Amino acid sequence: MEKDKVSQLIIQVLTEELSVQEAIKAFPNHSEDESLKCAFHALLHYEADEDYREKDPEYADEQIDHLENIAILLKNNESLPVNIIEEYRKYYEDVPVLSQKGWKNIIKSLLRLTI
Repeated sequence: MEKDKVSQLIIQVLTEELSVQEAIKAFPNHSEDESLKCAFHALLHYEADEDYREKDPEYADEQIDHLENIAILLKNNESLPVNIIEEYRKYYEDVPVLSQKGWKNIIKSLLRLTI
């Protein structure tokens, strides 16, 4: 059930029905599902990379495709591939969950990690 909800949130972000901030606020809290943790961080990266997407349409297409793939897998109640989870796992401890900090502070923390 959580995977379906997260899938819908991602699609709503990509179709601009929801902002990333709204999707993050609606995200299931404290899930231990590695796929959902990964999806959360993928959305944070999407928000943080807004300027890159505006400057580089090819990068924008790749990032949108990546989020679409995550949404499809979650919609089908599948777990994300290990390589995708591992790609984001390094950010789990460095970026606090939303309940501890506001979304703006999470984005700022994420930007510090990528610089």
